[in-house]
Amino acid sequence: MDPTHRGPEEYGREADGHAARPRPSRDPLTPDFGQHTPALARTVRLVAGEHLLTVNPVDGSEIELSPPTERPGRPAKRTPEDRAEADHAARPPAPAGPAQPEQVLLGRQEEREQLVRLLARGRSVRLTGPAGAGRTSLLDLVAEDCEDLAPDGVVRLTGHRRTAADLLHDLFHIVYDAPRYRPDDEELLALVREVGAVVVVDDLEFGGADLDRLLDATPECAFLLGATPDVPPPTAESAVAEVALSGLDRAGGVEVIERAIGRVLTEEEANWAGDLWFESEGLPLRFVQAGALLRQRDHLRAETAAVDEFGVFEDARPFTAPAPADPPAGEPEEIALLGRGRRARPAARRPPQRLRPCRPALRRRPRREVPHQAHLPALVGDTHADAALGELASCGLVSPVGARYRLAAGVQAQLEAAGYADDVATRARTAAQHYAWWAGHPSVTPARVCAEADAVLAALAVTVPETERPAEGEQATSVELARTAAPAFAAGLHWSAWEATLHEGAEASRLAGESADRAYFHHELGVLALCTGQLDRARSELEASIGLRGSLADKRGTTAGRRALALVADRSGDVPGPALAAAAEETPASRHEEPASPPRGITARSRRRRPPGPPPSPAGPPPRPRPTAAGAACAAWPSATSSRPARAPCSSPSSAPS
Repeated sequence: MDPTHRGPEEYGREADGHAARPRPSRDPLTPDFGQHTPALARTVRLVAGEHLLTVNPVDGSEIELSPPTERPGRPAKRTPEDRAEADHAARPPAPAGPAQPEQVLLGRQEEREQLVRLLARGRSVRLTGPAGAGRTSLLDLVAEDCEDLAPDGVVRLTGHRRTAADLLHDLFHIVYDAPRYRPDDEELLALVREVGAVVVVDDLEFGGADLDRLLDATPECAFLLGATPDVPPPTAESAVAEVALSGLDRAGGVEVIERAIGRVLTEEEANWAGDLWFESEGLPLRFVQAGALLRQRDHLRAETAAVDEFGVFEDARPFTAPAPADPPAGEPEEIALLGRGRRARPAARRPPQRLRPCRPALRRRPRREVPHQAHLPALVGDTHADAALGELASCGLVSPVGARYRLAAGVQAQLEAAGYADDVATRARTAAQHYAWWAGHPSVTPARVCAEADAVLAALAVTVPETERPAEGEQATSVELARTAAPAFAAGLHWSAWEATLHEGAEASRLAGESADRAYFHHELGVLALCTGQLDRARSELEASIGLRGSLADKRGTTAGRRALALVADRSGDVPGPALAAAAEETPASRHEEPASPPRGITARSRRRRPPGPPPSPAGPPPRPRPTAAGAACAAWPSATSSRPARAPCSSPSSAPS
């Protein structure tokens, strides 16, 4: 990434859409006398239902009712070419390095034909199997067989940490061409009801009533759901067929190993494979890992035979020197077959010579998440670390999840038992620093940040509890990561990750004692709640943010919060609260210091109630008209006849935190 690259067009523009101002010229002889121009903030305008949302990572996002000119028309469906591109993007990228041999799925032909028959009749099916049973590989084969069954083709989704509402929005954005648009619930249901596709959802994490809502919202779709046995089953009314995956028989497991090593097993290896089949209950993943272990063993034996035959490095070590317990890099190592009780633990073994470059990559994995291969060189400190992902995939130590990879089932526990998690906090802090720099880079689009959402959230989950008060002039790493990643998740319409990042950032800023950042996170949580229709929660979050910013004399942030709070009052039909009353007391001087554009689209409703009070005296001056919600948010000028002295909003008692 080039630091001088301005990135996409919207990231080099001001909030009002105009081109950014040119940087002032500086005298090369006196470089320290000129003012340094700060980097432009990435502001993105989105349409969320009937709201126009401007994502502002500095002062907080601004929200208003969307004018008719800003609302998009009815979105059109994508072409088959666009759907094919989206389907390709939904799969994990091919690992770097030489192409890995394609693994043949054995013993699943009967289940494959059964799934295709049910989907062809329009039935939704749930494929249940334990982790490592080959569920993902079988889903990929069935998806290829069903490409021509539905008018909208096959749509691949991931249920990993996704709710039913998240899957509906994902389905909408894959089928429809609607950039920077998030429809409200009513319009979303109307649009997905017209989708006719075979929807493949792997790693589903919910069932019961939530699954019923997903199926009822898409009556023209046939779902192929992949889940583990611990996921709640669907209800009886959903009429979802169940297909269970069992383990391979002993002959099938031996065949998987022999295909991996390209030869017939010896008697010792066959007995070892039989014990492995008994202990693993025939899970195909265990035989893939066992085949990789034997393949590395054959490779090291071939290298040792070449040394013995040709005398290579014959004088590298004195003959009388004892053999070291841990052979250094460059020396062959014999891989012994594991004894009973440890045959199904290939990850806990000391990696042989060919897999030693993968050891740092195995360590960089908080919560089973594996970063994208492009990040591995920076995280590991090795320019060739991206090739380790291919080695890990060929050995069955990582498995695909959506468009990414994660550690295979059982590998994390084995690594922790082997001591790989001793310094996880330090390594997670390093990963958080890297992602904080990367997510805020001008050349990184929100879509790329959203693709790394799981890794970013995993880094936050480890670093936030360890947050401490930073030194003066510095910022906590967890707070910095949340501040840079949250706006990208919002702009990329990955709102579940946006909400999780905001909660983590609010907790991290509380632990770090950074009130300004804490006010920002509460403001964003209020805006998010307003977009999703949770008015009570939006009001409480915005009032907390306004109180914190009032104590900090943050006028721009306070103005943004009061505008959002005025919209909450307008939507709920309530009278202006104390925070809005304080906004009406702003002086012309304070408004001149911090100019703000009026909130377009905010109108007062006629059903707003007046608070009870004494009627005005007929002998006195004419009564001052009561400010509306829009007028309060715009900080109306005080009346010339008012006897109350004007004061700045930061000195208002109502702006103090409760």
